[in-house]
Amino acid sequence: MKSLFEHTMEDNAPLADRLRPRSLEEVIGQAHVLSDSHMLKAVLEGAPPVSMILWGPPGCGKTTLARIIADKSSYELETVSAVASGVAELKAIFERARARKKDGKKTLMFVDEIHRFNRSQQDAFLPVVEDGTITLVGATTENPSFEVNSALLSRMQVVVLQRLNAEAIEQLIARAEAHTGGKLPLTDDARKILIGMADGDGRALLNFCEILFAYKGKKAMDGAALSSYLQKRAPLYDKKQEGHYNLISALHKSLRGSDANAALYWFCRMLEGGEEPLYIARRLVRFAVEDIGLADPQALQQAIAAKEAYEFLGSPEGELALVQLVLYLATAPKSNAAYTAYGAAKRDAANYGSLMPPMHILNAPTKMMKELGYGKDYAYDHNEEDGFSGQNYFPDGMQRQDYYQPAERGFEREIIKRLEYWQKLREKKKSA
Repeated sequence: MKSLFEHTMEDNAPLADRLRPRSLEEVIGQAHVLSDSHMLKAVLEGAPPVSMILWGPPGCGKTTLARIIADKSSYELETVSAVASGVAELKAIFERARARKKDGKKTLMFVDEIHRFNRSQQDAFLPVVEDGTITLVGATTENPSFEVNSALLSRMQVVVLQRLNAEAIEQLIARAEAHTGGKLPLTDDARKILIGMADGDGRALLNFCEILFAYKGKKAMDGAALSSYLQKRAPLYDKKQEGHYNLISALHKSLRGSDANAALYWFCRMLEGGEEPLYIARRLVRFAVEDIGLADPQALQQAIAAKEAYEFLGSPEGELALVQLVLYLATAPKSNAAYTAYGAAKRDAANYGSLMPPMHILNAPTKMMKELGYGKDYAYDHNEEDGFSGQNYFPDGMQRQDYYQPAERGFEREIIKRLEYWQKLREKKKSA
């Protein structure tokens, strides 16, 4: 089987393999880690490599950079894919590396998709990285903070690579055209659509180009023809990994920022990625109570109604109910007063322990309890002037707290008036 690091120049090799950069100068789209101020450039230019994680989306150049590091290094190279390897193969590599170390030789080990190794498998790297038996270079599409053991991660540098932007993708198209000696059979508009279809993935882009170079039609394709000719690439999204949390965070914060258009975009991105609509519905219900609350008491009702409408109609008709909810929540007045009040009250409930309620608000179902003062001097609010007694309802050993601070927005403006009215009555009765 051909190694990830073999150079292939055969005419029948995939275009992505033939155009894989062989030198630092050919790398595109990662200028932020190729500047003189970044350690990676020194390593790529031949400085002794350090153990590192190359983290970035598919097709951004992780394997390419690892191969250039290997080519520039005098270290013996060992390569392995976490998809097809186990602990036995790792141990064999470590034994070879130890033997080289005794002879004064060093070993560079490249692990593709290192996040695929489980925790115990990753633990196997710790001693050999720690004592310098190997210099480890791992590649991953997943956030190393979640997927790589913290002990191993602390011994490695994390190099964050970016998805290729439109300019980098255009450079890659030009490189493909120069290599094949022909132009892609696309109109200018279709060319822009192709860049979007690549979704920042250089390998996917070159696979598209290879298909298009084989096109035998006489007329350049427009956008509609291109979309019909090529299989649409699924958006990069993993419902259980970082992309999942990034997009729901983007949706939540767009709603909080009252940007209906951005919120609708992120909502659609999640659906396009295959997210379960009911998961989004649950998050929208949470948003209604966390970020809107009593600023618009209808928000929660709208959220529950949209969730039930989706369950009743199913997909795709029911998704329109969720669209309506997204727009309602984005344009509703915002307040997190209930959320912060709950947090403050919860802290006091934990900190003040088991303080008893004041005696006057305790029920007295027995004679003994009445004799002990349970319920004594309780003022029944409905019998009081203005329907308000102003009595204390906090424990005797605790001062009155004002947890709930309504915002000057939406319905909470009315609540502020009520609270201020009751506070005036309370002060009046206290001074009487």
